[in-house]
Amino acid sequence: MPQTGTGAIVTPAASAARGVGAFNVIQLEHAQAVVAGAEAAGAPVILQLSENAVRYHGALAPIAAAVLAVARAATVPVAVHLDHATSAELVADAVELGFSSVMFDASALPYRENVRATAAVVERCHAAGVWVEAELGEVGGKDGVHAPGARTDPGEAADFVATTGVDALAVAVGTSHAMATRDAVLDFELIARLRAAVPVPLVLHGSSGVADGHLARAVAHGMTKVNIATQLNRVFTGAVRYVLGADPGLVDTRRYLGPGRTAVATEVTRLLGVLGAATARS
Repeated sequence: MPQTGTGAIVTPAASAARGVGAFNVIQLEHAQAVVAGAEAAGAPVILQLSENAVRYHGALAPIAAAVLAVARAATVPVAVHLDHATSAELVADAVELGFSSVMFDASALPYRENVRATAAVVERCHAAGVWVEAELGEVGGKDGVHAPGARTDPGEAADFVATTGVDALAVAVGTSHAMATRDAVLDFELIARLRAAVPVPLVLHGSSGVADGHLARAVAHGMTKVNIATQLNRVFTGAVRYVLGADPGLVDTRRYLGPGRTAVATEVTRLLGVLGAATARS
């Protein structure tokens, strides 16, 4: 199946009140696992490469080539997305390589500077047929917009979308990045208000910290694209630790990375079910 555009996955899901799983990739096994899990669920999925992952690999092109190849070989719709790019140059690289969407993150800037920088990226990306996600933020704090106490104002969100022309908006409703526990407290009333105020799909970052039932409620209240990274890493690492603990003499990396990949695929299938991500079948 050809690689699918991110908008072609997210827009109809928003109209149907379904969630879309957007899972971060660090190495090839992540990409393979996410697609295998999506195929088992019969659901579309988004593979995401973050600026941090690009930094880990030293460049975007090598890991992007692998992820794009996995996406194009899938039997379900798969989009490839650049996550949390703070550099316009990295965005340009992703567009040139064939990514269907980017998330430009200027949320550390004051509001008007964020608007100007994001609008410039949107103009360039739209000229290339690439879908753009962005977010509002506040200066200060490691997590910025995703600090636990941060909240997005619906009126400001609507103004931001109208002014920048973004295709989706990441909003702050109670999550935080890299949570190792699933006890984030979401503001469901605010999600509903944002959904009513903002004419583009809403994105939930930091979703690894949200319990299953609250993920489903977030989708029901108006969230569409749900980003998950730490939860997959936790599952992957747990499987690897188990295998290595059972056989301390093991040296063949395939024999512990393989179980990690299988565990992530199973978790992706489960999470897509929680999000109601499978498209309706006749």
